[in-house]
Amino acid sequence: MTIDRRAEDLLRTAAPQVLGTLVRRHGRFDLCEDAVQEAVLAAISTWQVKGVPENPGGWLFSVAEHRLIDRFRSDESHRRREERQFDTTGPGPADFDDDLQVQGDDTLALLFMCCHPSLEPPSQLALTLRAVGGLTTAEIARAFLVPEATMAQRITRAKQRIRDAGAHFALPSAAERPDRLSVVLHVLYLIFNEGYTTSSGRDLQRTDLTNEAIRLTRAVHQLLPDEGEVSGLLALMLLTDARRPARSRPDGSLVPLAEQDRALWAKELIDEGVAIITDALSHATLGPYQLQSAIAAVHDEAANVDETDWPQILGLYDLLQRVAPNPMVTLNRAVAVSMVHGPQLALDELDALEADDRMTRHHRLHATRAHLLETMGDIVGARSAYLTAARFASSVPEKRYLDERATRLGAGATPRRAPTEHDG
Repeated sequence: MTIDRRAEDLLRTAAPQVLGTLVRRHGRFDLCEDAVQEAVLAAISTWQVKGVPENPGGWLFSVAEHRLIDRFRSDESHRRREERQFDTTGPGPADFDDDLQVQGDDTLALLFMCCHPSLEPPSQLALTLRAVGGLTTAEIARAFLVPEATMAQRITRAKQRIRDAGAHFALPSAAERPDRLSVVLHVLYLIFNEGYTTSSGRDLQRTDLTNEAIRLTRAVHQLLPDEGEVSGLLALMLLTDARRPARSRPDGSLVPLAEQDRALWAKELIDEGVAIITDALSHATLGPYQLQSAIAAVHDEAANVDETDWPQILGLYDLLQRVAPNPMVTLNRAVAVSMVHGPQLALDELDALEADDRMTRHHRLHATRAHLLETMGDIVGARSAYLTAARFASSVPEKRYLDERATRLGAGATPRRAPTEHDG
């Protein structure tokens, strides 16, 4: 049974607000989250027949809290606690708006709880999408290509682990916040990346995930407007998502950054992203998300590849490599090196990645090498590298693109004049 898009959007927005209110009032994140999910299921079946109520949030809150109270009533060990703490009549729908509306910090507190350090990254991702993003277990399972039952078990184990860890529904202390916030931002970054270029499957991108990542990051930015890295991540998402309309052809095939029709890029997102990162760079301590968004801004503001300020991009990558060195930074920096100093020097820098087992099995290392070899006119070497990249690619559109490049070179295609930095 399905409901219309308006009702779906209302549920997705209201569910995290209701969860935050319940956890703040009653504790027990695991039981509150179960109650909210039961209320969402009840809304889907009821609203389909009776229509959306006048106060959707109040309706959802009322049902969820009654389910929660019923759960405590059924557990003998909680009977006295229930009688002492709960008004068993439950609030009416109006109470949710008047007295129990989500507080400004509830969204952030939920994010911190879902990104608790006791959880592994896959569990952090799943729990964030479910509790804060409002996605159903089935939607999350489809996004990560696992059976719904498997995802349900992962979420259940995550909630149990948070309970066992004694996590509190509160913002971390000032001393803890930088490290905990970095985990929150990393989870949002991973959600966006999975949506922008799916790690596997037939679709190049999942707009529901990218939209949700942007929505949640906007919420964090509204709560912490002076945090430079929050601003940097939001700007990075906006500047990257602006290219989405030009990233694929009607048949779903991939269009690399250098070949995209930039007239299709979303100018309003570019303008917003540039404004956010410009403001952040003027006052905040420099961090990796700000540097990545600055690189994205240079790309997005160029009318075409030839007008891209590659020396500036290389300088930004040099800073990024000092601030947050990792193999993917080295890989993308090699493209900028090629554009400024030529492909041979870039190839020499890629050699350093061959010692990293993670990278030798990553298709982007071989794809970048193929681009550079093709630029130099080494058709045989480029074709071999494209085929290797295609073998390691798990995303069908990326694999198809790499296979097509190898096929064209085998047919004697003209070498491309420049490599392309990974888009996203």
